[in-house]
Amino acid sequence: MTLLVTRKMPERATKSIAARFSAEFRDEAPLSRDDAAAALRDYDMIMPTLGDDFSAGAFEGGDLRCRMIANFGAGYNHIDVAAATAAGVVVTNTPDVVTDATADIALTLILMTMRRASEGEMIVRAGQWTGWTPTQLLGAQVSGATVGIIGMGRIGKAIARRCHHGFGMRVVFHNRSNVSALDIPARQMPGLHETLQACDIAVVAVPGGPGTRHMIGAAELQALGQQSYLVNIARGDVVEESALIAALQSAAIAGAGLDVYEREPLVPQALIDAPNVTLLPHLGTATEQVRTEMAMRALENLIDFDEGRKPRDRLG
Repeated sequence: MTLLVTRKMPERATKSIAARFSAEFRDEAPLSRDDAAAALRDYDMIMPTLGDDFSAGAFEGGDLRCRMIANFGAGYNHIDVAAATAAGVVVTNTPDVVTDATADIALTLILMTMRRASEGEMIVRAGQWTGWTPTQLLGAQVSGATVGIIGMGRIGKAIARRCHHGFGMRVVFHNRSNVSALDIPARQMPGLHETLQACDIAVVAVPGGPGTRHMIGAAELQALGQQSYLVNIARGDVVEESALIAALQSAAIAGAGLDVYEREPLVPQALIDAPNVTLLPHLGTATEQVRTEMAMRALENLIDFDEGRKPRDRLG
């Protein structure tokens, strides 16, 4: 079995993959749709990552050699699972291993944004700090605030636990289906707007894809309000970036913390220039331990398929 791994992987995972499969490792830009289509014709298996374009068009034309796509990551909105399934290609992801690291980044952004830590660091690094004053960089209190979780899946629940146990925050949330048996006090709101209106900081933790694209737009940011903040650790296009920029520039919201962007790696200059925004370069799962575990989980799925078993993380 020939395997294409579309990005460089951590050392331990690379050795394990190479020991089990005849693997080729790319270390280049993400696969375009044409690149993806060619890979589907040339390899038996593919381990893609975020940014590789396995949209419906990549599966057109038939004559596909590839029988399995083992996605490196929990999110898979860059893969058209229905088109893959129709073409006879099994798709898997790596769900559980990303939860804690992604939730940690959400808390990082909450703290940095509400306490204006990013602004403070830039002042110090630029040599502009003139000393402590009672009114310097006054932010918002994190402890005891109300957090609104948008999407109460594995990651949303992990964020809620950290907010409740670590900072005594009140938790409200929006989810498309009813969520019960939570292990912390949390209130499911009637709708998205009610959740945004009720919180001091909203954290977006929904899956990416057509169903959530631009879920947060101008009306939702207006509902969030002038004293509240937005954090996005989901997918960039869940938030309508132009609406977010307008809301920040007009002070319709207090600030934002972003780990993802609508057209990654492009970050609009208006966001870079905004003082009330914390910007991270998609660090959600960026620990060596987690990235290795993600690759090993994808490898387990590949081995299951190769040995005739149903992969544990099969999609569709």
